Amino acid sequence: MREAKLQRQARAVAALWRLLAGRRLGTLWRLARLAGPLVHRFSRREREVTEINLAEVFPERDAAERRRLARASLTHSTATMLELGFAWMAPPERVEASILAVHGRELLDEARASGQGVIVLAPHFGNWEVLNFWLSGHFPFTAMYEPPKISDLDPVIRGGRERMGASLVPTNPRGVAALLKALKRAEAVGILPDQEPDWGSGVFAPFYGRLAYTATLLPKLVARTQARVVTGVALRVPGRGFAIHFLPADARVHDPDEAIAAAGVNASVEAAIALEPAQYQWEYKRYRKVIEEQQGHPDHGSFRLY
Repeated sequence: MREAKLQRQARAVAALWRLLAGRRLGTLWRLARLAGPLVHRFSRREREVTEINLAEVFPERDAAERRRLARASLTHSTATMLELGFAWMAPPERVEASILAVHGRELLDEARASGQGVIVLAPHFGNWEVLNFWLSGHFPFTAMYEPPKISDLDPVIRGGRERMGASLVPTNPRGVAALLKALKRAEAVGILPDQEPDWGSGVFAPFYGRLAYTATLLPKLVARTQARVVTGVALRVPGRGFAIHFLPADARVHDPDEAIAAAGVNASVEAAIALEPAQYQWEYKRYRKVIEEQQGHPDHGSFRLY
């Protein structure tokens, strides 16, 4: 019974993605502008986490400004969800045509020309699926992939992400080994730098001045391969398309000390967010883990934001 229900859900979601794939980006943005304020009003979890995060990282802004930013952020997050079918299923020439500019491509070209691999830090900003589309269509590209909870959606999502040549590898030691091999072949790999890792897979490092538990995968890869690191985002140009930006990563990402390197990773994410803070996915609980819990503080729960 439950399996049949999940299969129906998967078919419905895939059909919706196919339907949205045929819509113009201007139409999808208008839908996001209609739905975003409703998400802000009626989705308590997303609204509260977004507003808590914004109060933490932008304390200098007044409450009214942060509320406007929260509404704008949830509108952009809604747009990203509506654009999934476009990124995964629309004809490749349509997606390619939506990429209006590519800034900083020379950072990738120079690294590959020197025989070094490139690690692209891709935070949850703008539309990261469009960034994946462009990268995998222009470079040998490998990224980690965790299958969805609804297993029948796996071939749909995997097909969308791999259709331009990307190689998806599991989020386990076998996947890490595949990333190392790709870097040693002077290829590009993608890392999501702003997901909170499991205990034992990260260190605490400042993110907008507050300690956030940050993955140490990147410094481990750099130490093994001497890869270059750049930050990559697909900035949404509402209703028109996307502008891809590659930015130099903070120099600390190459430091052998994992805590220092993690601080560099977070600083690199901050530099990308500065392009347009409303396009970052602030509804993610970036500060869920607290250092007091790691230290065994008996009242560590009181130090949490959420």
